[in-house]
Amino acid sequence: MQLRDVTVRYKSRRSFFRHDHYTALDGVSFTIKEGETLGVIGANGCGKSTLLMVLANIYGVDEGDVIWHCRHVSLLSLALGFDIELTGRDNAIISGMFLGARKQTVLEKLDEIIEFSELDEFIDKPIKTYSAGMRARLGFSIALKMQSEVLLIDEVLSVGDENFKHKAETAMTHKISSNQTVVLVSHSMLQIEKLSNRVLWLHEGKVKTIGDPKKVISEYTSFMDKTSDH
Repeated sequence: MQLRDVTVRYKSRRSFFRHDHYTALDGVSFTIKEGETLGVIGANGCGKSTLLMVLANIYGVDEGDVIWHCRHVSLLSLALGFDIELTGRDNAIISGMFLGARKQTVLEKLDEIIEFSELDEFIDKPIKTYSAGMRARLGFSIALKMQSEVLLIDEVLSVGDENFKHKAETAMTHKISSNQTVVLVSHSMLQIEKLSNRVLWLHEGKVKTIGDPKKVISEYTSFMDKTSDH
């Protein structure tokens, strides 16, 4: 997967006749290597979630090109909700099919999804009765158990109790070692450093640097410390 000079702008209305334009991504270029885990870091509002939406082909771009070398990309994000009126079970089936799987394949994986999510009897209750953590556990479990060539994860590993966080990290480590391509957005530098092969630092919609996790994280934390002192 490759981005070449990708720019994404949002338009917001100031008044009936006037609009403001906000540039979320500004000339972003990089390549995601097959089988790697690319960590993405940056301050709030730097364009991380927009980048994942572009990689998932949910947002179009205003300038530049996105080249996909794969068919199935799965975005796991708390910002993307389920159908709240349907049960967890029904949402799991629908979500699995959205990832490109046949219904029969999803049904065969359903017990594994439910077991990993630890939702037990809640799986047959409507999603609107779930906490954010429960929704995240279900979403993560679906993405984990269904086959996807590229897995995009937006902060989801940071949600839930400590036991589930540990279990999710262990499962992701196993996925990574099995040649799964992953793009991981997280505010946890420890998590990013532990799971990533490379790290991309986004700053004000631009690629500040990309490279070795320890080096990039060190530069980022030093920069943020200096910024907070002013």
